[in-house]
Amino acid sequence: MVLEFLNPFHRPKDDFEPYSFAALLFRAPVKLLLYHAYHLITYLRSTPTPTQPSIRVVCISDTHSNIPEDVPPGDILIHAGDLTNDGSIAEIQKQIDWLVSLPHKEIVVISGNHDTYLDPRTRPSLSEEQRRGTLNWKRLHYLQHRRLSLTITTEPKSTDPASARTPLLAAERDQRRIRIYGAPQIPACGPMSVHAFQYPRGRDAWSETVPKNTDILVTHTPPKYHLDLSLPHGMGCEHLLEEVRRVKPTLHVFGHVHWGAGMTVVWWDKAHDAYVQGLATNSKWTHGLLNPRLWWSVVRVLYRGTRELLWDRVWGGQSPNTILVNAAQMHGNTGKLGNPVQVVDI
Repeated sequence: MVLEFLNPFHRPKDDFEPYSFAALLFRAPVKLLLYHAYHLITYLRSTPTPTQPSIRVVCISDTHSNIPEDVPPGDILIHAGDLTNDGSIAEIQKQIDWLVSLPHKEIVVISGNHDTYLDPRTRPSLSEEQRRGTLNWKRLHYLQHRRLSLTITTEPKSTDPASARTPLLAAERDQRRIRIYGAPQIPACGPMSVHAFQYPRGRDAWSETVPKNTDILVTHTPPKYHLDLSLPHGMGCEHLLEEVRRVKPTLHVFGHVHWGAGMTVVWWDKAHDAYVQGLATNSKWTHGLLNPRLWWSVVRVLYRGTRELLWDRVWGGQSPNTILVNAAQMHGNTGKLGNPVQVVDI
């Protein structure tokens, strides 16, 4: 057991634990190169420019009955599921009561697989005591395959004297309409009778489900190969990725894979296509070293990515994009909060 733990090439027993760099270098060297090439080019690209007036979105997820010590202020607070550990009414209500005490103008919440009571299919797995009572969502917006439209009034930013003489026009100019869609379903990661909102991995539970003009998409699962322990296999959903590509929301917030916490930007271009195609390539022999399709994906990412980078940095052009946020607060599988709260201006 000790020797296995010390071996940098050993495979984690839990799919939600990361492989070491040495293990990935041994098991998937070409995909490791592809992954880092794509993310280096993405890192070098400019940040998407927020619409004016901008709206500050504060993103959290996977609090698992814990309360983060410091949640930054903002216009909208989003919790992307796994409010609790046991999924009981009492634990869910405690998280609701904490969330409504925060000063954010609007608070949006979806369920996670640990929020057992919220899925009628898994509710019977709770004891009678855990199911006792009712939930009071108060001012929270709970989204379960539901769309929400919010009008956000931002602080006036104009210094134009004419605006001061026409306060009504100034107020209109500092309002934004934001359309949010939330859905909790995830690829199966545990017993169907206990973990909420699961579907068999590989099944398409997403196509044509998200409204086309969605500004912010909130899901519990990540899209595959994005902030989801992408190597060697990825814990997100490939069908969700295709749905995000179709809709192209400004912001996509999720959680579920604690070790994937962070923020990135997806540019919907040929470099991204090559990245996804490469990571989806199966190579059972020689760890992909002799797979020409995999190497061709690396070449395409470098070539297409460099062209897009030059177009961005030299000519100021930007491809369609989506900001992705894995907002998990839980630090890995430690049972303790530790990841920073993600804040995005859109």
